[in-house]
Amino acid sequence: MADYDAIVIGAGLGGLSSGALLAHHGLKVLVLEQSDRIGGCCSTFERDGYRHDVGASIVEITQPIETVFRKLGTRFDQEVELVPCDPMFSVMYRNGERITIEKSIEATGRVIASISPEDGRRWYDFCDYCSDMMDVLLDTILCSPADTMGDMARMIRKNPALLRYLPTFMTTYQDLIQKYFKDERVLRTMAYQSLYMGMPPALCPGAFGMIPYSEHRGIWYPRGGMIRIPEALLRCGQKDGLEIRMNSSVTSVIVRNGRAQGVVLADGGEISSRIVVSNINPKMLYLDLIGEENLPWLTRSGVKSLRYGKGLCMIYVGVDCKPPLDAHHSFTAVSMQEVNDFWTNHVETGVMLPASTNYGLVCWPSHSDDSLAPEGHHVINVIPESFYHLKGADWDTFKDRFVDEYLDYISEKLVPGLKGHIVHAIAASPKDYERSLNLPEGSIYCFHQDATHQAVFRPSSKSKCIDGLYLAGSGTHPGGGVPTTVASGYIAFNQIVKHERL
Repeated sequence: MADYDAIVIGAGLGGLSSGALLAHHGLKVLVLEQSDRIGGCCSTFERDGYRHDVGASIVEITQPIETVFRKLGTRFDQEVELVPCDPMFSVMYRNGERITIEKSIEATGRVIASISPEDGRRWYDFCDYCSDMMDVLLDTILCSPADTMGDMARMIRKNPALLRYLPTFMTTYQDLIQKYFKDERVLRTMAYQSLYMGMPPALCPGAFGMIPYSEHRGIWYPRGGMIRIPEALLRCGQKDGLEIRMNSSVTSVIVRNGRAQGVVLADGGEISSRIVVSNINPKMLYLDLIGEENLPWLTRSGVKSLRYGKGLCMIYVGVDCKPPLDAHHSFTAVSMQEVNDFWTNHVETGVMLPASTNYGLVCWPSHSDDSLAPEGHHVINVIPESFYHLKGADWDTFKDRFVDEYLDYISEKLVPGLKGHIVHAIAASPKDYERSLNLPEGSIYCFHQDATHQAVFRPSSKSKCIDGLYLAGSGTHPGGGVPTTVASGYIAFNQIVKHERL
């Protein structure tokens, strides 16, 4: 008899949501986490009285998360105190000018119209289109498996309106935005958001062009830090008997007669189970924990062809003053072409931009939750544009100089006087994320999220080559992000209930 009904590898959002749902369904579930903190990229750590979020900085499109908590017999807003972020973001021009965007669609329309009356009128057409598209995608793609073309056909049968929007995945973010907006200053308020999906506007699928609208349905911050979301999932799961072991690295998945039957730990111990749910990077799962020699050639070649997304660099800053910022998020105003050129001329060549021409996001969590820092102090997460592969350099030797120069730049041009108030600045490079979170190449979205890595082209939630093996997390459908990784756990749970005799 197996030790557990299900073993979940990894306590990220996908692993915890699937594990909690399985426990609520009556299964004996064990979650194994290689680090000393849950949540993966959606987590929080404390240093000198300041609480910093590891990666994720807000939560939006909460419907998949609400669905999971309802399935667990509770409500998301009962388990996590959500603070609305309004204004939503500020756009910082390099000449010192700023535009602040509120949650209200009408207020944003007035801001856009003040720049370009024609674009102001088109803003409402854009919102109408994106609102309908978002409703359709939420009803179909976001919480349904996309392992096969049959799965896609079932989505269309459920809501035929999906046929209207599937072609947007074959176009680009840039195509959709420029269809509605023409003024360059307006476009500079919408170019950066494609990077929320880890892709430049010319490569990011057109469906994600709805992001500048979707933000207006609400952005929230969990009081106490982003870790409150995985903590709530774990707490609900533990009420139903879910077990978790921290600092427990899995080195291999036990496969016998074509079926996953447990795991082997780094200390050599074996734990058996009826099914295994993997919340780790699918390449690591298949090539390292299972082994190429145990895979059919098609699976082996398919997994190897997947490309990792762009690596993340983040600077966690504690300051002894209220920073001169206007919103939870502030980003540099850049053109579509600048973002595309950065990808072509820098990400693909390994040549880093000078700090003075770099751009990025400044997140001010203590604007929404002042409990994150000592009284009168604040926390800021600074995210310059970066990537994993550096030409002629290594992140371990390059990081300190890069961070220092970038903080000099934003202190002079974007957040005046910031550097003189820094109590501490802790930098995490793509290589640091690779080591600490087992994220190959530091990619928080796992793989690229272009059309060739979407839906049926992403690793399946139900393994096609190993029975009893299921996948959750950013590496499977529907991809990286807080609501999408939670949705992946929900999909994995439903696949298990459908295909296993529980």
